[in-house]
Amino acid sequence: MTARPSDVVILGGGVIGLACAYYLLHEGRSVTVLEQGSAGCASSHGNCGTLTPSHAGPLAAPGTIAQALRWLFRPDAPLRIRPRPDPELVRWLLAFARRCNGHDWIAAARAKAPLLLRSRALVEELVRRERLDCEFEAIGTLSVFRDEAHFARARGMAERLVGLGIAVEALDAAATLAREPALKPAIAGALFHPGDASLRPDRYVAELARIVRAAGGRIEEGARVDGFVLDGSRIAEVVASNGRHAGRDVVLALGAWSPLLARRLGLRIPIQPGKGYSITYSRPAACPRVPMTLKEPSVCVTAWGSGYRLGSTMEFAGYDDRLTRVRLDALKRGAAAFLREPEGAEVVEEWYGWRPMVPDDLPVIGRAPGIDNLVVATGHGMLGVTMSAGTGVLVSEIVADRPPSLDPAPFTPARFH
Repeated sequence: MTARPSDVVILGGGVIGLACAYYLLHEGRSVTVLEQGSAGCASSHGNCGTLTPSHAGPLAAPGTIAQALRWLFRPDAPLRIRPRPDPELVRWLLAFARRCNGHDWIAAARAKAPLLLRSRALVEELVRRERLDCEFEAIGTLSVFRDEAHFARARGMAERLVGLGIAVEALDAAATLAREPALKPAIAGALFHPGDASLRPDRYVAELARIVRAAGGRIEEGARVDGFVLDGSRIAEVVASNGRHAGRDVVLALGAWSPLLARRLGLRIPIQPGKGYSITYSRPAACPRVPMTLKEPSVCVTAWGSGYRLGSTMEFAGYDDRLTRVRLDALKRGAAAFLREPEGAEVVEEWYGWRPMVPDDLPVIGRAPGIDNLVVATGHGMLGVTMSAGTGVLVSEIVADRPPSLDPAPFTPARFH
């Protein structure tokens, strides 16, 4: 069977793969996207859709491991590591634990902040220029606290990000309630992040797919990648369930599935699938004005004109494909502790997805060591939507061998080899 040619073959049709496709098409490249399901069907679909440079600080923070151990046997804990014999998970956790200190926390934030800030601006530019119908709003986000000590610690961490260009405003309880009447009064305060934004992620990825197709890109849905044909240090062909594909360059953008396919190429990408959940409702009457994170239960709340979503939590349970009721119920309980009307009248969708979590919480972007025509674009953790446009631009510059518009060194795949 003759391979179908393109300048670039992109493996993965989620938010990162589609953003890469868009910017590569605008570099004048022909592009084929291979997606095993439908475009944007995985973790791009049901997340909370916030664009959050304010989340530059990594999950690996002082105290995270101790908290995770306290929650180890709580199936509804906001951060849960399901005990199981898995050597890859053990290695990942050891690497993660080594980074749970103040020095590595600020170093990771310093590396991520330029990409987050640039990508946040690029997403808004893309939405405006292409008139994407995705309910984009640039109204900031709130992080809301009930515990005074937790609020004080978070203020200190947020102030360390101000020097990186990430603005924050601390609000006491009265100011928080004045800004967000949907909250119950028993709160300590909040951090307002004016530079954040939000959109409806399922519509955003649908619109990205639309403009990729309109620009001449091919999106092959139902195309599972099964392997590769190598010619020396190059990928000559990508073998998929719908045939063979050849590209001068190949982009690996498979999110949480990336390490499984990378192993076939001799690449090590230490990603663990971090399972998140969401429940989408019709809008409640007392609907929040601003997207918010309810910090103690780690519940994200986003409202759009078309609906309302509770989401988040982090579960390391491998590629477990069950929709676990206890974790969905934890979202409801967490929202009920903070919100006057925590649920909408109608449940539209209950969902889970796997986020691609890297122990240093930095995305993996750049040319793969030992494979001349492979570019990696994965490992965006909980910030794939926020980093989508910035990653797309950076990948297009790498493929074109142009000087990158921001320093890609912290994200290189070579850091694992």
